[in-house]
Amino acid sequence: MNTFIFVLMEIVSSIVGFFRKNRVAKHVLFWGTLFSLSILQDLIVLNDQDLNFGIKDELIYNTCGFLTKIAASYFIVYFLVPKYVKRKRYVLALLLFCLVIYFLAVISRILIVYVAEPLTIDGPFRQEPILEIFTHFAWLFKKYIPNIIPTSFIFIAVKFFLNEEKEKEKKLKLAKEKAEIELKTLKGQLNPHFLFNTLNNIYSLSIVNSPKTSSSIAKLSEILDQILYKSDSKFISLQSELTLIENYIELEKLRYDERLQVSVTTNITNETEVPPLILLSLVENAFKHGAGEDDGSPTIAISVESSEKTLVFCIDNSVSKYYQHQNKKSIGLLNIKKQLDLIYGTGYNLDIQQTSDNFSVTLTINQ
Repeated sequence: MNTFIFVLMEIVSSIVGFFRKNRVAKHVLFWGTLFSLSILQDLIVLNDQDLNFGIKDELIYNTCGFLTKIAASYFIVYFLVPKYVKRKRYVLALLLFCLVIYFLAVISRILIVYVAEPLTIDGPFRQEPILEIFTHFAWLFKKYIPNIIPTSFIFIAVKFFLNEEKEKEKKLKLAKEKAEIELKTLKGQLNPHFLFNTLNNIYSLSIVNSPKTSSSIAKLSEILDQILYKSDSKFISLQSELTLIENYIELEKLRYDERLQVSVTTNITNETEVPPLILLSLVENAFKHGAGEDDGSPTIAISVESSEKTLVFCIDNSVSKYYQHQNKKSIGLLNIKKQLDLIYGTGYNLDIQQTSDNFSVTLTINQ
């Protein structure tokens, strides 16, 4: 049973996909459906009136009538609206609409008189001259014009509804592409920023021929491996990001020796995923504007809590009076906020607190 349902769903999905992609098929389906409903309606009405009309007769009459309905619909949608209505030429649009609809009503009557009736009526009968059909205004306005307009309006309504849906899909696609481009741009701003600071650290060690230079290069190699090969995806595991942070901290400790105090506490009850480099960027920002500006004994405290509902990442760093006096604004934090906006929208909170000797950033992400 499950297999049958699965196969049936696959068939339906294939059919829907075919009609979505094939423009001609969509039009054939629309007109075929309306044509079938029109014949069914006429057969029910005529049967109630005890009129001797068969399916063959109905097919002939409806075909003659539908040709003008189709012509009217395409004229309005693909000529009248784009050429006149959208250009706000309303008077000309109204005059042209009346003229063409009247002309199509005449053609519809001619098809009935000279095509449908000879094929369905036995014996001799009177055929109206074409000139008489043109001037038989009362009959045209009473029967033929009201028969053409409703079908055209149905086509117009369906057409514009589908166009509106298509425009929405297009706008969503463009917005998504724009967000992805902006996200890649922001990541591109973060990576060189981090590399610039790290290479400066290694350069400082190499100047004094420090034996720690090789260890620094090894740590940097591990970090680059994660950045170059694991940060292209939209999300990575929290543990991977924390490993990257640990490597970064170890690299920074080589520069600051014992005067830097870093503490990391974790309470992870639910393994989750985070955007790559987000948490690392917060740590890097704390080093750059905290420890990097403090020639005393800088401190950095990091805490990570992950539950089923939220991920909370908090980092506190000491700041020097010099940093406070300059009142610097971190480009890194601005980039992080933009990236979070693109990914989470309103599903996160970035709280930044600063005192005379402390700078704190708390990132809360709703799971």
